[in-house]
Amino acid sequence: MIASVHGRIDTVSSLAFQQRIEEVLNENETTIVLDLENLEYLSSSGLRSVLIVAKKAGAAGGKLCCCNMQALVKRVFDVSGFSSMIPVFDSLRDALTRQ
Repeated sequence: MIASVHGRIDTVSSLAFQQRIEEVLNENETTIVLDLENLEYLSSSGLRSVLIVAKKAGAAGGKLCCCNMQALVKRVFDVSGFSSMIPVFDSLRDALTRQ
């Protein structure tokens, strides 16, 4: 499953993002690639939601990875330590072939 994320994942939108990804997990899609090419901003609430869905994917026997991060989002992932917990790929192609 490839999920393209657009705009912002912040306090206002993080719950909707989390619920939508959880719906996908409940449909037995346990491996999810988040294509973040069009994600402009990721807050701490957004990070929490990403972590929650990554853990739920893992508990379901799958995994979550991210790709195509813009520089600001990549910096947030790196500073928070998320890059060491969730696989991050430079391109969608890399994510699909190396996950």
